[in-house]
Amino acid sequence: MALNDLVINFGRSFLFALATLLPILNPPAVAPIFLTLTEGASTNARTELARRVAINICLMLAVAMIAGNLVLDFFGISLPIIRVGGGLLVVATAWRLVSASDYDAEHAQNMTKAYTFEQIRSKAFYPLTFPMICGPGALSAALTVGASLHVDATASTISNLIGSLIAIGIASLVVYFVLRFAAQFLHKMGANGTAVFMRLSAFILLCLGVQIVWDGFHELFLGLLREAAAFKS
Repeated sequence: MALNDLVINFGRSFLFALATLLPILNPPAVAPIFLTLTEGASTNARTELARRVAINICLMLAVAMIAGNLVLDFFGISLPIIRVGGGLLVVATAWRLVSASDYDAEHAQNMTKAYTFEQIRSKAFYPLTFPMICGPGALSAALTVGASLHVDATASTISNLIGSLIAIGIASLVVYFVLRFAAQFLHKMGANGTAVFMRLSAFILLCLGVQIVWDGFHELFLGLLREAAAFKS
């Protein structure tokens, strides 16, 4: 295959993966939620959390894109079930944020003293990486991108894979910078503005979780209807 064709395939797969994954990850929308979940953490702790979250997102999306379908087939798990289970986690996280109490300085000071390395490591994956940022929607999108990588020519498949992996890396880097400087971005809004923005973002996250659960139930229900129609025929 000509070099120009490989470059075109690389560029197409890169843009497709980036345009598919980055809007679903939506780093600006999760920035205030990230600040709320890391209430009382120092700047260094938040920087470390942002770095670990970005690495986790990159690894999760890459694995889902390359081998996601194989893993689901191995365990006999369907994508609608993933959406229902992951959507319920999103709903639970968002509801906790929506109903959270207002900021309290004394509580934040206590949190700062208690923010150990183990707490950073435990929070980096759940709930910060999954399901808050890299939830069922992002994993489903990665599975979709992975399904489009394989073509007849091996060279084109490799070119598509490299382009998509670079896109995942850039999307994860964007998440890192947004979370890393979230406090600086939202500082100009003030405490009240940040609180309002956080509540709105949490409510949107709650609606997104309900939508993911509904999509999963909808696909399961359609599957039952198809099985019933096939049984009758």
